[in-house]
Amino acid sequence: MSGRMERLGEPLGFTADPGEGRRARRTVRERAAKVVGDASLLDDVELMSAEAIANAILHGSGLIRVTVATDGRRLRVEVADDGPARTDVHRRRRIDHGRGLTVIDALAEEWGLEQTTRRTQLWFEVDAAGARLAEI
Repeated sequence: MSGRMERLGEPLGFTADPGEGRRARRTVRERAAKVVGDASLLDDVELMSAEAIANAILHGSGLIRVTVATDGRRLRVEVADDGPARTDVHRRRRIDHGRGLTVIDALAEEWGLEQTTRRTQLWFEVDAAGARLAEI
């Protein structure tokens, strides 16, 4: 990061409700549009946010919090919930579920998943200028 991240608005907090998730995704796009001028990059940000929020709704617990921040060069979106890293009957951690992380891995400049017994946070960053190299 080139500098300290400043939040774009207050963090959004909501329960595991798909309607709330849709509203949160739209709010992320609106806030990202303050620093991201490229429409296709905004589409990517909205898609990654939708995947991260859906993952928290499906697998998380407690309150889901979404934070959007920028340092003027990069945009960062964080999606956190109060739940631990859940496992299924085959003891696979929730990181293995679905296509969400594959989408985020393909579209984000950087991303990470941080899991503890009390919190799971998925974050991703993109170049706010939209100067992503075209993939061959």
